Amino acid sequence: MTAALTEAPADVSPAAAGRQRRGRGAPGLLAVLPLLVFAAIAFGIPALAMLNGAFTVKNEVTGASSYTTANLTDSFQGAYLTALLGSVKLSAVSAILATLLGLPLAQAVVTSRFRALREAVLTASGVLANFGGVPLAFAFVATLGNSGVLTRHLGLADKGWNLYSFWGLVIVYLYFLIPLMVLTITPALDGLRSQWREAALNNGATSVQYWRHVALPVLAPSLLGGGVLLFGSAFAAYATAAAMVGSAVPLVTLQIADAISGNVLVGQENVALALSLDMVLVAGLVMAVYLPLQRRSARWLA
Repeated sequence: MTAALTEAPADVSPAAAGRQRRGRGAPGLLAVLPLLVFAAIAFGIPALAMLNGAFTVKNEVTGASSYTTANLTDSFQGAYLTALLGSVKLSAVSAILATLLGLPLAQAVVTSRFRALREAVLTASGVLANFGGVPLAFAFVATLGNSGVLTRHLGLADKGWNLYSFWGLVIVYLYFLIPLMVLTITPALDGLRSQWREAALNNGATSVQYWRHVALPVLAPSLLGGGVLLFGSAFAAYATAAAMVGSAVPLVTLQIADAISGNVLVGQENVALALSLDMVLVAGLVMAVYLPLQRRSARWLA
């Protein structure tokens, strides 16, 4: 009798354990189901409409629609191709500069002894990273435009300064890309262990050698991932460039707006959808690069 009472329960079979896990996961799936439905409606329907319109051409005489790749072909020719390459160039230059400038700023914040300064910089970065559009364009026009305060005070116009140019737009983009880089790279810098630096210095390495052979290789995935994230953010920006430079700098987002509104040619709405599909493809490539880098950096800095 005693042996029967003290006998250990039988092991649960793998199949039963799997059913128990699925049973526990069912409430979680039901809880997230409304979010999935909302995402499918908010993003899926517009994506399908864009995909359908990108491959559709309407006959102006009969009004009949047919599927073709003519819109995509047009989106890679002439002014549309120039605008797409212009956006890629602007985004790449802005992302590289923001990465190079944001890293030392984030390092200064991480190594600061003043917690209040760290919190203030990170809070300001969170605000500035989301400050864009028409207010940002107005701020720079009033400051560095042709009749801006600093332009007139420093005589920048006589020195060839022009805000409404490629490099002027790069400077404006850096205003929100550098804070975004600070927010992105700060957790990775926090993950650098002090023991690594101490071990390098104890073995005779200088600070430059530590950064070259230890810190930067560890931070490389995070830096590249942050740069890719900045590229995507600059690539998708529209309102700031539209309010500041108009058509002075060819950008794909501005070309999409012109094609939809018929500013250049009437009936180019489907070409605009094809350009939007091109942007989605570029964004997909960006995410395909960003996600593996993020996982790799997480393994090193966990």
